[in-house]
Amino acid sequence: MALPFPLAEPPSDASVEQGRKLFAGEVTFVKGVVAMSGLPPADRPEVCFAGRSNVGKSSLINALTGRKALARASNTPGRTQEINYFDLGGQSYLVDLPGYGYANAPLAKVEKWQALLKQYLSGRATLRRAFVLIDARHGIKPVDEEIMALLDSSAVTFQCVLTKADKVKPAERDRMLAQVRTRLATHAAAFPEIVLTSSEKGDGIATLRAIIATLE
Repeated sequence: MALPFPLAEPPSDASVEQGRKLFAGEVTFVKGVVAMSGLPPADRPEVCFAGRSNVGKSSLINALTGRKALARASNTPGRTQEINYFDLGGQSYLVDLPGYGYANAPLAKVEKWQALLKQYLSGRATLRRAFVLIDARHGIKPVDEEIMALLDSSAVTFQCVLTKADKVKPAERDRMLAQVRTRLATHAAAFPEIVLTSSEKGDGIATLRAIIATLE
């Protein structure tokens, strides 16, 4: 019997090359957005990355683009409070959503970010897929469930990307994958494949590039 939410199959050579070309071109920071009125024109496809603070989102974006400091990792979790837009060679947008799960942020700020995220996710017609990053050492936490529920209600397909896979031993990985699969099964918008990545080792980077490049 096939496992629900299997790990993504290695992409074809053609898809790998398509992904390489997309991310090998010019990648530029467009703007940081704090209100829906500030979004750039919806004139091309876009994908967004969401994840709790310290999940390794900035490192993954930097690994995908081959730039060491394109996405800035903050020493203070939750400091990045904007929706950050990056242009991939004029073909599409890569969108870095604010980190969530920060314990020390004022409640009013948290509510403001949540409202902005909800508006963005439910109102961006060019959004092709959301990638929800989960730390492979910890699996899905309640705070991750909140963003997944928001994606469900917004009818935005999301794909689970496990980060820091190189930090997990094989036996622990199997337990973590079982937990992740169980939790994803409760979410209607979850895409039925998981991507396992390591920004440090480069694992899964070509696969994720290929997935993004081949989204219609």
